[in-house]
Amino acid sequence: MHSIIHDIINSTETRVRELHNTESDEVLPFISAHDTARNTQNIINSILSKKQEGKAPIISEVKPASPSMKIRKIDPAEAKRIAMEMERAGAAAISVLTEPEFFEGSIENLRSVRENVALPVLRKDFIIDKAQFDEVKSDLILLIAGILNDKLEEFIQSARSKGFEPLVEVHNKEELLNALETSAKIIGINNRDLTTMKTDISTTEELIPLIKEHDSRTNTEHLIISESGVHTTDDVRRMISSGADAILIGTSIVKNSDIYNKTKELVDALETCTNDNEEEMI
Repeated sequence: MHSIIHDIINSTETRVRELHNTESDEVLPFISAHDTARNTQNIINSILSKKQEGKAPIISEVKPASPSMKIRKIDPAEAKRIAMEMERAGAAAISVLTEPEFFEGSIENLRSVRENVALPVLRKDFIIDKAQFDEVKSDLILLIAGILNDKLEEFIQSARSKGFEPLVEVHNKEELLNALETSAKIIGINNRDLTTMKTDISTTEELIPLIKEHDSRTNTEHLIISESGVHTTDDVRRMISSGADAILIGTSIVKNSDIYNKTKELVDALETCTNDNEEEMI
């Protein structure tokens, strides 16, 4: 992995040690398996309903920064405003970064978003310890296959016992094959190569057929999310055409001065394509 990833993990380990040394100010209630299943269905329904409407299911992200770029300052009040604009524009779900050092995210931003939108909310962070499940409630939580490796299934089960539905993120074929051996229901294909940190959205196109073949052979069904490197309506159409059920987009939305219109432009990408085709026929 790239040195940046090692730096982020080292920083996360420091945060985890602090978690173990202090009591959490929020004790999350136990959530039954029935409630977890219901939450999962709500997430799936939110994505499928967008597709049925002819819209692109966009998981829009409240993203203050990345390791290579500061995008905008986002405090809880701004996180609330941004998320509400994303919801109004038709997003299928909201992702909130909570990693504080490299992405400048926060637990408080996530709380603010979840209290003010009706959409499913994804916590995006580097989860390496089960104590992190007790920090804050969300509907989905990111689990990175390449970091958890042989502990992935254990963390999936632990996340569900706490009421989260895991979004299991993979970056290559090896990680994907590992994820498909687990009980993961939602697979995120991150188009960023963690050795070079470069993005290539053809990664989604290369890995989706492996998921489809697995599902056909095992009579299972995974929800597929394409992540990273999607900026334009053409990119959105390309990812949906490749078989992605939804697309997670952060930078291109949050760096735009008009959050609502940028989100809506991406949500309406499939509709724009249909209109263009109709004009060509005329």
